[in-house]
Formats: sequence, structure tokens, C-alpha cells
Amino acid sequence: MEQLNKTLERFGGVNLLPVAVALVAFVLIGAPSSWVTLTVAGLAMGMMIFLMASGLSLVFGLMDVLNFGHSAFVSFGAFVAASVLGWLAGWLGSDSVFLNAAAILLAFTAAILFGLIAGWFFETVVIKPVYNDHLRQILITMGALIVSEQIILAVWGGTPMSVPRPQFLEGSVLIGDVANEVYRLFAFVLGLIVYLALYVTLNRTRIGLLVRAGVENREMVEALGFRIDRLFIGVFMAGSALAAMGGAMWAGYETLITPALGAEMMIVVFIVVIIGGLGSVEGTLLGAIMVGLVANYVGFLAPKLALASNMLLMMAILLWRPNGLRPAVK
Repeated sequence: MEQLNKTLERFGGVNLLPVAVALVAFVLIGAPSSWVTLTVAGLAMGMMIFLMASGLSLVFGLMDVLNFGHSAFVSFGAFVAASVLGWLAGWLGSDSVFLNAAAILLAFTAAILFGLIAGWFFETVVIKPVYNDHLRQILITMGALIVSEQIILAVWGGTPMSVPRPQFLEGSVLIGDVANEVYRLFAFVLGLIVYLALYVTLNRTRIGLLVRAGVENREMVEALGFRIDRLFIGVFMAGSALAAMGGAMWAGYETLITPALGAEMMIVVFIVVIIGGLGSVEGTLLGAIMVGLVANYVGFLAPKLALASNMLLMMAILLWRPNGLRPAVK
């Protein structure tokens, strides 16, 4: 294992793992057109999962909170965005790209605002009383997830909800001679923009310096006179908003959502955070891309293993690197 780590570091480190996986898949798949389609789908899925998981990674890294209710924000973001898109159905079907873009912007804005407000309420009412007690955190946040599902059932009902897409995001575009869905490309680009924004915020701003310092040494930040509790609330709200945004993106990707969406995504989100490395945005992105690519490649090559692919990937990575691919430096 040590020799493998040294070899990887010599050629670019764990950042090259997605490239290695893609190359192996190219050989196994054989058909370039199928490989391109699966790769684009995997990257798009990875970026959407990154949106859902990045907030959870930061919350655990900074606040040491095991929030099993994080995926509730994914569900609410999906349903809020779907409702707004339903109300603006006339704009979505218009030939005007401006109206299409305005509809999806309003839907995402509504989901993000809901995530911010719900995140503030969740941190203040649910999380604050159970700081430094992981067992109670697991129990109370799992309970909050169940309550959230019941609220969704009461408001939106148990019937699967159809999610309309803007007309300009429908259809496919050609990459060479391969057709790829426009929505997948949109999801990849949006996820990349969010990652770059997070990276710049965490590495080039004062608030980012405080967040990273809090991840590495909370006591030192408090000793310097900063209000770590306010920082906690801000990070939790931002993480919740990212989850809601990811849920909105996922709703458009699936086009049919149910109240169980959050519970279904919870496992995937935690797998990504664990294999990427707790508290690391870069690790979360790497883990999300790995999960997205592996899920699509395995689903094509060995459909019977598709459901188990994420677990098998997590087991393999943790046996090799127990702290994840790129854990935050402590």
C-alpha cells in the first residue's frame, strides 16, 4: 500500500483516480460512443452529488456534527423547486430562452432560500442542544429526517411528483458523433462553478480562513476572540442551502420525485463524504466524481452489481486509505 501511495503521488496523486477509472472503463466497454455517454452521465451525477454532500462534509469537519438529517434539505429543495417550476409551466414551455432561464433561476433561488432558513432553524433548535454527543446527534437527526418526510407527505402528498424542465435544457447535443443530454452538461457546468466558488471562498477570503482554521483547531479560533457559534450557524446554513440546490438539480435530472428521495440519497451522500475525507471540499468533489463514474460504468458492464457498486468502492478505498482520499488536515 505504501508503495502504491508513493507511485500515485509521483504521477499526480489521488486526483488522477477518476482518470484511471475512466481509462479502465474505456478498455472494458470497447465502444467509444457508449464510453463518452457514460462518462458525461457519471460526471454530471458526480457534480449533483457533490452539491448535496459538500455541505455535510464542511459541517462535520468544522462542527463535528453527524447530521443524518442532512438529506431532508435535499428532499425539500427538490419539492420546492418542482413546485415553482410547476407554477411557471408557461415560462418553461416558451420558446424564449430568457423565460426558460428565469423560471429555473427562480426555482433554484426558492430552493436555496428555503435551505438557508431551514438550516438556521435546524441548527438552532435541533443541533445546538446535542453538540459533542454523537449518539444523540444520530438519534435526533434521524428523527428529524423522518419528521421531514412526513411533512413532505402532508404538503405534497405521497404520489410521485413530475418535474418539468425548461425547454432550452431538453434534448441532446453532439460531442463528436455522440449525443449527450443538455441537462447533464448543464449539471456538470453548474457543479463546477459551485465548486470553484467554494474553493475561492475557503482559500482566498477571510471567512474561508476562519472556516479552515476552525476545521483544524477550533480552540485556537475561539482564543483569538472570534464568535465560533456564529461561524457554525453560517456554515450550517450554507451547507443546507447547497443540499437544497443539489436536490433541485437532482429533481430535474430524475424528472419524477417521491418523499423518500432524501432517505434514498442519504446513503450515497455519506459514502461520498467518507471516501473523500471528512471536512474536505476537494475530497468531497473527488469522492462524488468517483461514485458517479463507477455507478455508471458498473451499471453498464455488470447491471447486477450496480446497487452494490458504491459500497464496494467505499470498502476498497477505506482499506487502502482509511482516512479517505483527501481528508482535511487536522
